Amino acid sequence: MSAVLYNEKEFVRQVAQLLNEGCVGVIPADTIYGISSRADSSGAARIYEVKRRPASKNLIMLASLDWIERSGFEVPEVLYDIWPAPLTAILRAPDGSTQAIRVPADDFIQSLTAVCGPIWSTSCNISGMPSLTRAEDIRKTFGISLDFIVEKRREDAGGLPSTLVDFTSGGCRILRQGAYDASHLIRLASM
Repeated sequence: MSAVLYNEKEFVRQVAQLLNEGCVGVIPADTIYGISSRADSSGAARIYEVKRRPASKNLIMLASLDWIERSGFEVPEVLYDIWPAPLTAILRAPDGSTQAIRVPADDFIQSLTAVCGPIWSTSCNISGMPSLTRAEDIRKTFGISLDFIVEKRREDAGGLPSTLVDFTSGGCRILRQGAYDASHLIRLASM
């Protein structure tokens, strides 16, 4: 691992530069540490390789609200009242495909996506293994296969992943209950 940075404003531009150069690293969000890259095909390929993740499993895109508003994705109005939050929404893209997207409630990630655009993120682990929540364990597991790590000043970056909700079928369906209580969305969808 070539760089250790911290999730503080002074490091946003450095991390954005690393991502824009095609680097893959670990970034904490409002939930857990995530293996991240720019949201492009080469970044995704490298994440799949590092994580040993099956290509059939999609990545989550972390983005800013401004980007989402311009993106053309079909975004239910209720999400604009909720985001930023640890809620990942599966949305329909303009071309008909689907994508899991989240606007994290984390100042560092919000600043980062404002500078470099959307980024891919997936839990920090070898596919099929438990998520790593300590920077020391991440370094031991991944070593030089990652270009950088952004650490929180405290050792633990959290425990629960984001809640995952599918909005592509005319309502909402909770696929994974995580850090955000989405039960009220089911009530709203049934009204």
